[in-house]
Amino acid sequence: MNEVLARRFTGCAALGAAIALIVEVPLYFVYSGPPPDSNILGRLLFGIIALGCLLVFATGFRELIKRVSPEHEWIGTLTFATGLAYSVVTLVSSGLEAGDVIATDASIDPTITVHGTYILYGSIGRMLLAMFLTSIGFAISRTRALPRWTSISAFVFAAVNAAFIPSLFFGNEPAHFYAANGWATTALMGAILSYWLLALGISIVRSARR
Repeated sequence: MNEVLARRFTGCAALGAAIALIVEVPLYFVYSGPPPDSNILGRLLFGIIALGCLLVFATGFRELIKRVSPEHEWIGTLTFATGLAYSVVTLVSSGLEAGDVIATDASIDPTITVHGTYILYGSIGRMLLAMFLTSIGFAISRTRALPRWTSISAFVFAAVNAAFIPSLFFGNEPAHFYAANGWATTALMGAILSYWLLALGISIVRSARR
């Protein structure tokens, strides 16, 4: 894979993840009360698509860094590893949430799923995403593969995610701002990620033309 192809591949993957997330996030705010199962499963579907594209993006980004600056390939590998870990953890939590929705056995205690998912969605997800973004920002700043604003924004967004890691101490009420699975910890972070990936994807695709 040459550099131009790596840029197009990575940029398109980022755009795919961004579009899926942009569709998914508003579904969290459609209902003021408990949403129906169709809403939950629908947003999980778009989330799964987004995470699949994010895995492709992490793979392409590693290849791009290797092509631009072979001596910094280790940073690209770190980005791939943290992106993979974040995607897997979030997919697992999505699977647990979907299992809670479709479970029909009355003997299943729903609190087990809730307590399992809010830590994965919350603190663990925020920590992994912060590492993922930090590695992206560091790789770009070292290799200058993309405009400077992409690395600065990655560092800033990483710091914001890191600030939400202690949210596990503040309960698991979705209506609260700073709860383990509160709307800021999950939905807001997802919204910011979607538009950041959209801007990053556009920047990468445009860089391929240059």
